[in-house]
Amino acid sequence: MPKILIVGGGYAGFYTAWKLEKWLRNGEAEVTVVDPLPYMTYQPFLPEVAAGSIDPRHAVVAQRRHLKKTNVITAKVTNVNHAEKKATIVPPVGDSYDFDYDIVVVTAGAVSRTFPIPGVADEAIGLKTIEEAVAIRDRVLSNFDKASNLPAGPERDRLLNFVVVGGGFAGIEVFAELRSFASALLKNYPQISFDDIQFHLIEAMGRIMPEVSEKTSHWVLKNLAERGALVHLDTQLSSAVGGKIELSTGETFESDLIVWTAGVMANPQIVRNTDLPIEERGRLVVRPDLRVGTDDEIIPDAWGAGDVTAIRDLSGGGVGGFCVPNAQHAVRQGKLMAKNIVAVLRGEEPKEYFHKNMGAVAGLGIGVGVFQSGKIAIKGFPAWFAHRGYHGLAMPSWERKLRVIAGWVGNVFLGRDIVSLSAVQNPRAAFEEFASRPKPPAAPESAKPVEAKKPATKKAAKPAVEKEAVTASK
Repeated sequence: MPKILIVGGGYAGFYTAWKLEKWLRNGEAEVTVVDPLPYMTYQPFLPEVAAGSIDPRHAVVAQRRHLKKTNVITAKVTNVNHAEKKATIVPPVGDSYDFDYDIVVVTAGAVSRTFPIPGVADEAIGLKTIEEAVAIRDRVLSNFDKASNLPAGPERDRLLNFVVVGGGFAGIEVFAELRSFASALLKNYPQISFDDIQFHLIEAMGRIMPEVSEKTSHWVLKNLAERGALVHLDTQLSSAVGGKIELSTGETFESDLIVWTAGVMANPQIVRNTDLPIEERGRLVVRPDLRVGTDDEIIPDAWGAGDVTAIRDLSGGGVGGFCVPNAQHAVRQGKLMAKNIVAVLRGEEPKEYFHKNMGAVAGLGIGVGVFQSGKIAIKGFPAWFAHRGYHGLAMPSWERKLRVIAGWVGNVFLGRDIVSLSAVQNPRAAFEEFASRPKPPAAPESAKPVEAKKPATKKAAKPAVEKEAVTASK
């Protein structure tokens, strides 16, 4: 059987494997997925995870539970040598090894794109993984706990200052969700008032959310301002050393939480370690039929999809004529790629990927959202309801759909869970603090230091006169 290697188990990789299981005949091909994580993260839910509206485990899909016929390897692929059809796999335990394949599918995704701004690498946190979303949620809750015990002053202000860098969809969503979360926490922290909490969003461009109309973006700005959140437009982050925020406008303040959402880039671990063609922006060159190559040259037995690739958007949209890196494209590309791989295996022609953007929908906190499709814009509660409806149904597998929706329904009656589990980042701390340890072994006699003996001293004799006086008195 031909061996199909899928590099990356995100949207595109997971859906490719999932649909290959459905469309391949028994014995037609052997499919292997390699990813450092044993689950796929549904990234549109990360802002709600950070705001405590969704249980973190419900926003991920276990690969082994849903990929019944696929070999799942939890490891990293550090090199793809397509000339020899070998991939280097590095497991978390044990030595690296070469994996021989017949067909390679590159769906390695993207990572946060940062700039060499002082302090960002040391202080900021991204929003690409479920672990980052959980850490953001726990930091907000921990800071509320700490600030509630402090008097007014610089340290209290620092704990209650929250910063998001990047005014795209991801940045605006997490910014608005955290603002909603913080407002909801006030009833549990009487020591903290609404005015004590400061939210700052920093955007280098002159507007936010380029995916929606300018009129709609102005409505979002107005809504955020009414909720006490400040957006700095035409402003760049100059420094974040030690949590001290310095802006290009000259404004400075301190923050204990800096969330970075200012763009993504193709996974460098793959695109820098392969002989497959890479374009000037560091993305895999992929044709509209999802085969690697250009219009003039096809790289046989190599496929690609998702954020790691540069695929022309045949609908005429996209940025620079290419499909934008989002879930809407990655999911659909993964499904089509599975069909195309099966078609080529059976000697048929693959189809080109064509998808016209249906619109953009964003959740901005409980009961607030925005939806844009062409000239049609919906705001407020109807858009928020549409946001939850769309993503609730888009979540892979009914098992995960039901978990997410049940959580939302439960929150209506029970409210959001506000327990911080930040201690899980160092789970052995409580055990180590009181754990008994063996006493250090006693030093051998030969090793004991010899104490210097004090020189002997003679008792002074009593004077004879005293003795005679005692005799005379008797």
